[in-house]
Amino acid sequence: MLSRKTKYGLKALTYIARQEKQTMILIQEISEAEKISRKFLESILLSLKKAGFLGSKKGKGGGYYLIKDPTEIKMASVIRILEGPIAMLPCVSLNFYEKCDDCPDEGGCSLHRLMEEVRDSTLHVLENKTLADLLR
Repeated sequence: MLSRKTKYGLKALTYIARQEKQTMILIQEISEAEKISRKFLESILLSLKKAGFLGSKKGKGGGYYLIKDPTEIKMASVIRILEGPIAMLPCVSLNFYEKCDDCPDEGGCSLHRLMEEVRDSTLHVLENKTLADLLR
């Protein structure tokens, strides 16, 4: 299940992407339009800025804007930034792998095999969907 942080991050990115290119969007505008707490939204937008998806300008006429084209922003990247690993278990994560403490044999673990399949299917969808797809 997606966290509220990730859901709101996707909603905010979509809102910003729908605006005219390079238009500065105020946090307050996004907060009101998408019904997201301003303080929570500030944290989310800062994470997306640090990841290189958004730019910002302070002061009068400032706000947030997309740095990348929506066709270049893959859903898998956004989810990893806001949510963390895509895999449901750490032992099948490609980027955040950890061995399970309670599993003596990953190769023989049926749960491990199932979760690899779930991870691969999920990744296939998320790597092939972009912010542009959410705009359609």
